[in-house]
Amino acid sequence: MSQSSLKNNFLSFSGRAKILHSTWLAFFITFLVWFSHAPLMSTIKTSMGLTDIEAKILLILNVALTIPARIVTGMLVDKYGPRNSYTAMLVATAVLCFFFAFAQTFEMLALAKFLMGFVGAGFVIGIRMISEWYPAKQLGLAEGIYKGMGNVGSAVGAGSLVYIASLFGGEDSWRYAIASTGVIALVYSIFYYYAVTDTPVGSTYFKPNKSGGLELTSKRDFIFCVLFNIPMVVALAVLTWRVTDAGVVAGTGTDIVEGVGLISNFASYVIYALLLALIGYQTLKLFQVNKEMLQSPPIDEILQYKFKQVAILSIGYAVTFGAELSVISMLAQYFENQFLVATAAAGIFGACFAAVDVLSCPSGGMISDKFGRKKPLVILLGGAALGFFVMSQITPDWPLSAVVATMMICSFFLGSAAGCVFAIVPLVKRKLTGQIAGTVGAYGNVGAVVFLLVFSFVSPSVFFATIAAGVAFASFCSLFLDEPKSKMAEVMPDGTVKFIEVH
Repeated sequence: MSQSSLKNNFLSFSGRAKILHSTWLAFFITFLVWFSHAPLMSTIKTSMGLTDIEAKILLILNVALTIPARIVTGMLVDKYGPRNSYTAMLVATAVLCFFFAFAQTFEMLALAKFLMGFVGAGFVIGIRMISEWYPAKQLGLAEGIYKGMGNVGSAVGAGSLVYIASLFGGEDSWRYAIASTGVIALVYSIFYYYAVTDTPVGSTYFKPNKSGGLELTSKRDFIFCVLFNIPMVVALAVLTWRVTDAGVVAGTGTDIVEGVGLISNFASYVIYALLLALIGYQTLKLFQVNKEMLQSPPIDEILQYKFKQVAILSIGYAVTFGAELSVISMLAQYFENQFLVATAAAGIFGACFAAVDVLSCPSGGMISDKFGRKKPLVILLGGAALGFFVMSQITPDWPLSAVVATMMICSFFLGSAAGCVFAIVPLVKRKLTGQIAGTVGAYGNVGAVVFLLVFSFVSPSVFFATIAAGVAFASFCSLFLDEPKSKMAEVMPDGTVKFIEVH
């Protein structure tokens, strides 16, 4: 086999394949740590004396900070490169993991879980790294392998951490099991730094001209982007409302679901004010980055990209990753409560939903490479919507095998659609890939916050039906997506224009 063939072999561990495998493993470890609490939640509740609503609040807090963190991480990776960014992320992951593992009160657990939402931003880094190493004709499959294999980190945790905790024994066994994942992250950060480079030898790493906001190429897109940032801040406001003393909502029948009282009403008002200030700050930075564009004649068409592409992909990822994240967070408890399955077995069944990503994400990416970027996304989102509708019809009378099979089929469509989304993200604008991936990824967490919020108020069947409606809406929006251009233009450091083949 020639050296060129070896480098194109996804199963090898040299050339670009080495970068792919090293990077998906970094993603795998961050997800292993991020969701290490999920299979142990019953044990944590007993050990810490948590109520059901406090446990659900921890699930929501786990994804909250990831919304702004993915935006910030996207800017950092575009500026400093994936190698430095992922190394720093792995170190931060370990530190935050230890903080959660040895928290002594609910308030400390909540703060640790909120901060650990930053760990979920690591996903964005790898999207830029893989896009630097793989050509467009293989990009969908490569990004799909990265996403699919990385997502399995949560599944491996669900299937193994209960057993690891049992080896330690005692009331604090969950602490040692979770802390062990932090040790793995710390050790791997050293390996990753020395194992990878940002680009192949001789390639240019394109960077944004300015940092602090997404560079846009038309006045209309500037207004669109300003408005599109608002839902991300609103999601944080909704989360704040949910954890204040004033969070009282009418439930089904005569039931009342109250806020957990994690923060006072006064503190919530302060947070709301800060969130309003954040919207203003984001808009100001966006204006500063795009001031020259807004005051100049239209940019040459070959250098333009449509923010519409970013928006549609963000909606697609909001329902795919958002659904996956929320379902992974509740599935083990769902099997325990609805089907009276033992904790260890429930963790394994729950892990099956994420484990399907090993096949579904690469499959979605490969389908996108072969059959176009738009139609596969529309069809796969439609399949996922149908799958969640079927899941909403599940009752405790269903055979457990049928429940698991339905769940896995639904997961395959969902993961394949997510693979299609990130097969397109690097083809929008090369030098902004990190920031675009950050925006799309942040919307994934907006979806997770919304779906988990719904879950905290309704039954699992209504929860699954809500997801089905959201995914169907995303499938409709995808009808307005444009196929990427055959070539992407980027400006070299010397001012010349370089064309990058997309097809």
